[in-house]
Amino acid sequence: MIKDPKSPRRRPRLEIGWREWVGLPDLGIENIKAKIDTGARTSALHAYRILRVRKGSKHYVRFLVHPVQRRKTPEVECLAPLVDQRTVRDSGGKTEHRYVISTTLRLGEDEWPVEITLTNRDEMSFRMLLGRAGIRDHCTINPGTSYHMGRPAKVKSKAKTKARTKARNEARTEAKTGAAKKSPALRTKKEKKP
Repeated sequence: MIKDPKSPRRRPRLEIGWREWVGLPDLGIENIKAKIDTGARTSALHAYRILRVRKGSKHYVRFLVHPVQRRKTPEVECLAPLVDQRTVRDSGGKTEHRYVISTTLRLGEDEWPVEITLTNRDEMSFRMLLGRAGIRDHCTINPGTSYHMGRPAKVKSKAKTKARTKARNEARTEAKTGAAKKSPALRTKKEKKP
């Protein structure tokens, strides 16, 4: 088939791995680790304290997110337009009623709108699943790679770095001088005061 030279060119598809760092800029989430799940039609985001709110004639969903795996901090408060409510079947066959939001997905330098269901994924390895509908027409998956689009740069807080350095230096000083005191419960019989 010969292509019309006047037709608009499509951007080439991104090649991504089976897991990638993505951003949800409309929600204030710069980086979140997502598993690419071609077995799931819709994408899913870890959310809790989910509350449906109304502003004028429009419906929104307010919720909290822990964007970092296996951590309770940071906690990001989000507000997104409510698109739908759907019954979704998880990989274990259990059905759950979920809110569906529309937001922008950032993958590398590219951004596009996606629909995401909200569910508590606290016990799951990934805080986000990126389903087929979220990557259709945008990506090609290379299942043999991870983080094909790169990893985010680690940003260290100056206050945290100073506090860690101070604590580390104090621990070293105590260890060198032998000034570390044992608690009374840990003293042996010979060490107990008369």
